[in-house]
Amino acid sequence: MLSQLPYHEVQVKDEKDFRASYQITLDIADRARKETDVGVFVSVGPYPVLLIDLAKKHGLSKATEIMKAGMDMAGELVKDGAAVAIGEIGRPHFPVPSEVLQASNEIMLYGMEVASDIGCAVVLHAERATPESMMELARMADAAGLDRGRVVKHYCPPLVLEEENHGLFPSVLASRTSIEEALHKGTRFMMETDYLDDLSRPGAVMSITTVPKRTKALLASGSMNEETIWKIHKGNPEKVYGIEVR
Repeated sequence: MLSQLPYHEVQVKDEKDFRASYQITLDIADRARKETDVGVFVSVGPYPVLLIDLAKKHGLSKATEIMKAGMDMAGELVKDGAAVAIGEIGRPHFPVPSEVLQASNEIMLYGMEVASDIGCAVVLHAERATPESMMELARMADAAGLDRGRVVKHYCPPLVLEEENHGLFPSVLASRTSIEEALHKGTRFMMETDYLDDLSRPGAVMSITTVPKRTKALLASGSMNEETIWKIHKGNPEKVYGIEVR
């Protein structure tokens, strides 16, 4: 799953810039498909932190409308089949003024509404997840009419139990300790590296090869079996994203 991030090549200053930014992600996916045998699915959406600079340039009200326009463009790409989900969207993962947080929640809710109308998943970027924050996000999904099971919490701790995630779908960072804890609770999660492909920080956050290597190591140790592997890496993403993983 290749998710949208801001790019130095395209500074988002108004709504029209989102299209060029999204195209970079789509082009990366196309190149990966042509040059490797790896299947690539894409999510696009207005990255939450963009709101801060847009608000400095346009004021918070106009910036909010620009971010919502970015949601609409992302939705169009999903409808066209270029992407399978809207994301990463959400709110800044660091403290911000209350008015920025409120606007971020408004934008996130709007993105969930767009996803509900289309029938696709969203990938959420936010502060470190807790059972309390997952409940807040779950109620937001309810308000948007979006199935909780199609809300993916990116960079999630191993909140696998229903009482921890409240129906949202955890994408767990693939450290050994986190995945082993998740496996003790069940198989309703996905694995991620949050790999950034940032040349100034090679391997950040985790190397792109971490998930397959971690999976093979856990299989060899007996912590995973083949049924578990198929559930986590095929069954779960197919159900959440409405895709076919081959």
